[in-house]
Amino acid sequence: MPEVANVPGSAQSGDTQTGVAAVVAQLKDRFQDRCATSLALREQHGHTTTWLKNQPPDAVVFAETTEEVAEIVRICKGGKVPIIPFGTGSSLEGHVNAPLGGISIDLSRMNAILEVNASDLDCRVQAGVTRKQLNSYIRDTGLFFPIDPGADASLGGMAATRASGTNAVRYGTMKDAVLGLTVVTPDGRIIRAGGRAKKSSAGYDLTRLYVGSEGTLGVITELTLRLHGQPEAISGGICPFPDVASACQAVSMTIQMGLPVARIELLDEVQVRGCNIYSKLDLAETPTLFLEFHGSEAGVQEQSEMFSEIASEFGGGPFEWATAAEDRTRLWAARHDAYWAGKALKPEAQIMVTDVCVPISKLADCVAETTEDIRAHGFLAPIVGHVGDGNFHVQVLVDFDDPEAVRETEKFVERLSLRAIDMGGTCTGEHGVGQGKQKYMAREHGEALDVMRAVKQALDPDNLMNPGKILPQS
Repeated sequence: MPEVANVPGSAQSGDTQTGVAAVVAQLKDRFQDRCATSLALREQHGHTTTWLKNQPPDAVVFAETTEEVAEIVRICKGGKVPIIPFGTGSSLEGHVNAPLGGISIDLSRMNAILEVNASDLDCRVQAGVTRKQLNSYIRDTGLFFPIDPGADASLGGMAATRASGTNAVRYGTMKDAVLGLTVVTPDGRIIRAGGRAKKSSAGYDLTRLYVGSEGTLGVITELTLRLHGQPEAISGGICPFPDVASACQAVSMTIQMGLPVARIELLDEVQVRGCNIYSKLDLAETPTLFLEFHGSEAGVQEQSEMFSEIASEFGGGPFEWATAAEDRTRLWAARHDAYWAGKALKPEAQIMVTDVCVPISKLADCVAETTEDIRAHGFLAPIVGHVGDGNFHVQVLVDFDDPEAVRETEKFVERLSLRAIDMGGTCTGEHGVGQGKQKYMAREHGEALDVMRAVKQALDPDNLMNPGKILPQS
């Protein structure tokens, strides 16, 4: 068996290292070449798009069934070895790092769509199915799954991080989309939470407990998801504004008036410049809203016209329609490629990406103060956001080899997170806590953090499920 490398900086004792070696040997014997210990593969499972230090697991096991996941968990429990669930590795706050070593359970091979109930607008899938895979599969049914984070993430990972996306303003987030789950608990049991009924008053809502738990309470292996009918008509386009505050004020007014916008996304002038470079667009480099309306032909035209009137009140416009499907696809592809577009502004730099979410009435203030903070400290940091629900992202381009630049960027992220919390918002609207946002949990949740710790202790007393995530050390 290849040597099991210790994780740099971990607190593994000699006994723990011996336990890990025994567990890896047992997993190797059981899963053969589906249990891998090569350094390159382990590093891929410890670090992807996060800015945090790579902390690889001791081994990676590729599971193919719920029963296999349960077997892996039981083996790890026997040796008191940590377990880190892994989907596609697209998370941004160190969710799949292994600070105490352990076993990464890769669920990417669990990618079967188990059933689609078109008449009930739901489906059941394995956790490794990605959002694009599901939508491709159900396209001919006239249905679609609306939750769309920028990456083609796995649906299990999206549930675990309570993911969101551009459609959230109309269709909600993963907490609204998940009807039921199959979960492997920390002691290796297989449980089913929720179901296909649209509502239930029977017992605790365990589904909502596991959605957003980031693998700290169990491993999600199957999901029952809510689907939606494809709209009769879609229209959309772009609307420039003189500044980000005006754009955000127009968003607030749009939401307050109850205009049923499906997507409303903000790109500041820096992000627009990046999209022009990376996606070969020719937009005016000014704060811009990308919008989309779903409904009947008459309905989407009326909604677009109403938004044009709102925009003009705040100095925005003209609203340019993109009625052709290929034009809309090009615009939204550019929006989803915002990460890479940001990097195109300074290819030699790395990106420290963060997100916050505030009440819609506080959005303009929060974005304006953040923009001023960026300018005052000389950062190159495009802003992009799902502003229809008060959520925006900042991508700071920074040289990770410059310790002072990294420290200043971390201070900026802290100011942004605390600013959002103090405005009645949250330190993360959709990226999740992972390792990167732990320090703000006490400020945001107060005494409720102790309740979270009590839940974790009750369900995972040995702290084996994705340890070192969400809950800061007390």
